[in-house]
Amino acid sequence: MNRIESIFAALRADGRQALMPFVTAGHPTLDATAAILPALEEAGASVCELGIPFSDPVADGPVIQASMTSALSHDLHVDEVFEMVRGVRDRLSIGLVAMVSYSIVYRIGVERFVKGAAGAGFDGFIFPDLPLEEADAVSGPVKDAGMICSLLIAPPTPVERAERIAAACSGFIYMVSRTGITGESAELPADLVGRVAHLRGRTDLPIAVGFGISGPKQVRTVTAVADAAIVGSAVVRRINEHQDEGAEAIAGHVGGFVGELARGLGR
Repeated sequence: MNRIESIFAALRADGRQALMPFVTAGHPTLDATAAILPALEEAGASVCELGIPFSDPVADGPVIQASMTSALSHDLHVDEVFEMVRGVRDRLSIGLVAMVSYSIVYRIGVERFVKGAAGAGFDGFIFPDLPLEEADAVSGPVKDAGMICSLLIAPPTPVERAERIAAACSGFIYMVSRTGITGESAELPADLVGRVAHLRGRTDLPIAVGFGISGPKQVRTVTAVADAAIVGSAVVRRINEHQDEGAEAIAGHVGGFVGELARGLGR
C-alpha cells in the first residue's frame, strides 16, 4: 500500500482526519524547505503538498504566485527539488505529494519525471492543470511506480464529470472549496457540505478540501465532513513574514502556525 493510502487508512480507522499544508519548494531557499518539512510533521501534519515552482501557476493567488517567482529567481531546477527531498526523506513519516503543473512533467517526460520523483521519496502527485481526457497518459506510469495521482474538482464542475474525475484519482480527491484562486477567506462556501456528501456517496477515496482555509476554526469545519483540510496561502504567508531569518527559525515559526491549525483537528 502506498504511504498516502496507508496514512488515510490509519486515520480513518481511528476516526481522525488529516491536515495537509502546502509549501513551495525553494522558497525562500531549499535549505528552508528542508527544515520546514520535519517541522510540519512535528506540528501535526499528515501529508505535505510540495509545490514545484512554475512561472505560470494555475489557480494560485498572489501569495503562492509570489513564492514561486521567488524560488525561480534562484534558477531552481526540478532535479534540485528531488535532491532536497531525497536528503530529508529518511527523517520523515508524513506523506509527500508533489503539486506540479503537467506542462513541467510533459516537458521532462512523464516516465522520467515520475521515476525521479519516486526515487527522491515523493509518494504521489497533484496535477492541477491535467485535463481528465489526458489523465490516462499519466496514471499508468504513476501506478506502475507505486504512487498516487490526484486531480482537482472545482465547484462549477458538472456532477457527471466530477464523478469521472474522482474515478481517475488515486490516494485522495482534491476538492476545491470555492471558485477562483487560492487565498485566505473568512468563510467557506455554504454548498461545500452538500458537494462533499454527494461525492462521498460515489467514491471510497478520501476527500481533501482546499482553497480558503486559513485557521483552526475552518480546519474544524472542513474536517467535520471531509477527510483532510489543505492549507496553502496561510502557511506560505507565514514563511514570507520570516523569510529573511535562518532556515531553522523559519521552520520554527511555520511549525508553530501549523500546530495552531492542527488544533482544529481536535488533537
